Amino acid sequence: MSVRSTAEVIDRFNRVFIEHEADLLHDLIAEDCVMESVQPAPTGERVVGLEACTAWWGALAEDRSSQFTPQEVLVAGDRATILWTYRFGDGADQWVSGVNVMRVTDGRIVEALGFSKTAGEVPLASETDGE
Repeated sequence: MSVRSTAEVIDRFNRVFIEHEADLLHDLIAEDCVMESVQPAPTGERVVGLEACTAWWGALAEDRSSQFTPQEVLVAGDRATILWTYRFGDGADQWVSGVNVMRVTDGRIVEALGFSKTAGEVPLASETDGE
């Protein structure tokens, strides 16, 4: 059996959420996978292992009230970067943009780090100087 390329793995991973098909996660995640979600800020939730990552991503994929849209996918060796938008409601402001930084080994996801734009104000360095 040939090992899937990083591009093939990430394409299938994205389809999980676009098509709301959690079953596509089968045979896609490594036993020792580590995932960090975008929330809660500032560090996100850390999820470890095949079963936990499959359950977490599966629940997200099965949420048909949300819409995940990859904007751009960049692949370099065993690394991939997915720029995306995620709509979680019908309102004009019920969406967020973000990025996942992924690592694939032997045709399976071993690491997934999620980052997103945050709600609210984050002070710029120039605003905090001299305080």
